[in-house]
Amino acid sequence: METRAMLRRGRRGRRINRDVPFKQRNHRQCKFDNRKQCKLPPSIKASRQLELRTVMELAAIFPVTAIGYERVKADVDQTKRKRAKSGKGFSPVMTGQNWAISQMETIAPVYVREGWQKDGNGTSQLRTQLGLEKDKINKSIAKPETHAVDGVTLACGYFVRYVPFTGSNSYGYTHRGSVNVTSSPFKIITRPGAVKRGKEYGFFRRQLHFEVPDKSGKRKRKGGTITPFGLRIGDLVRAEKAGKIYIGYVGGFTDTKKTKNISVCDYTWKRIGQFAPSKVELIKRNNGLCVA
Repeated sequence: METRAMLRRGRRGRRINRDVPFKQRNHRQCKFDNRKQCKLPPSIKASRQLELRTVMELAAIFPVTAIGYERVKADVDQTKRKRAKSGKGFSPVMTGQNWAISQMETIAPVYVREGWQKDGNGTSQLRTQLGLEKDKINKSIAKPETHAVDGVTLACGYFVRYVPFTGSNSYGYTHRGSVNVTSSPFKIITRPGAVKRGKEYGFFRRQLHFEVPDKSGKRKRKGGTITPFGLRIGDLVRAEKAGKIYIGYVGGFTDTKKTKNISVCDYTWKRIGQFAPSKVELIKRNNGLCVA
């Protein structure tokens, strides 16, 4: 934290023109002034935009009648259950849900479910009825039993409902509707530029040391969307080296007098290798999604 604060002060100092009066200098605004418009934090908004881009891609391929969204409600502060041990790590998931729902409503009607509902139509309740098992021990493992089963259950919730009934000699509640759950491909979707840390996906390295200029006052080139070879960062490409074919995403480039190459990464943004520009062929432009 001390290093980050030091680098921030250095960047702030380079922005300030000390030749003008103090009130006219480019000082950082008060943090609370930046939050007057109730904007989402950038990291949370990036996660919600990833969900939105995925839904938009699916809507462009398949006819979408409705979108199921599970609203997460966890007792993070443990105010209702004093001795509860759950609820940790749910704050980022709960933030920005209303914004995501409002954005998805522009694509198709959205029906909202919760994990447990009094009427018996919660995600966990319907998942039990469908016979889908969920792995609650380690949810960071990328497999269908951790989170994909909830997505399948949400989709089935549009066709199956837990409703009351009244018969000639009985009454109560029952599930109305039917759905056939079959096996399907399981893919991991991440963002361009995301890196894998442990077993989690979708994080970004800040790399603040690139903000410090060298003795000449210039900073090292970092990032840049368009390469000088007709490709963009995040483009899906086909690369060849030593007779082997690789499929990946453009992660960076080198353009110097001695070296010219393109870095290709996999969906976890781990570099596969560096390839000559003549050996890299474009498959699809960057759409903000990296699929395993």
